[in-house]
Amino acid sequence: MEFLQPATWSEALAMKAAKPEAVPIAGGTDLMVEINLDHRRPATIIDLTHIKELTEWGMDDGRLRIGAGVTYARIIDELGDRLPGLAMASRTVGSPQIRNRGTVGGNLGTASPAGDAHPPLLATEAIVELASTKGTRQVAANEFFAGPKKNAMRADELIAAFLVEPARGPQQFSKVGTRNAMVIAVCSLALAVDPKRKHVGIGIGSAGPTPIRAAEAETFIQEVLEEHRLWERHVHCEPSALKQFGELVAAAAKPIDDVRGTADYRRHALAVLARRTFRWAWDDYRKSK
Repeated sequence: MEFLQPATWSEALAMKAAKPEAVPIAGGTDLMVEINLDHRRPATIIDLTHIKELTEWGMDDGRLRIGAGVTYARIIDELGDRLPGLAMASRTVGSPQIRNRGTVGGNLGTASPAGDAHPPLLATEAIVELASTKGTRQVAANEFFAGPKKNAMRADELIAAFLVEPARGPQQFSKVGTRNAMVIAVCSLALAVDPKRKHVGIGIGSAGPTPIRAAEAETFIQEVLEEHRLWERHVHCEPSALKQFGELVAAAAKPIDDVRGTADYRRHALAVLARRTFRWAWDDYRKSK
């Protein structure tokens, strides 16, 4: 196994261009598990832990630009007020040791359907920034996931950052697992309420070959809120509308039966999570009046 350790971002991109098969490593919370279990043996690894730019975040034309090497722990501590949904999801990732090492960039690179960071990125319409020696391009999170553990990256690209607007309203994240902590999700759901745009975003995890955005459910609940002037009235949404909303979220999923749960259970759980997270977020919005 060849181990490469660039000192600069340009050097890292040059190494990736020269060896497209090279696998990047930052926190190592996914890759090292695969290596230790002998599930994967890359010929070349590029260590990105010395690249300062990947550990930085700041504002970029109204969006937060967060380096791919920013850890879950830092998202919780430094960005929890700006990205509450992603911070909630980050708190559910593994143990404190994993959160101190693991990164959203690594979660994106792995592209697991069960990645905890993915639903909040979908719900908030995040953008993934990819870079190579040829330049930089941006891909919407909704278009980034191409299949189970497959993404839209080209062979010579590395994930530089992700961009997302600071929350303009309440956000929620919830997941179902076989225990309360340190568990892969049976299914998960993120919801983001944006009063300024009168928009509700929904991201689903661990219930399909990729993370999923529930577009039809988003449109439905937005029409309900608009038709009944709930944005202005700050009153509760009718239970019948919430029931249909939950059903539409469940219908957007494409689950399978596996060792963690059945497809039917996942659909049922997602309908419940959709209703609950919307009620929690809407109550926060009503209290903000």
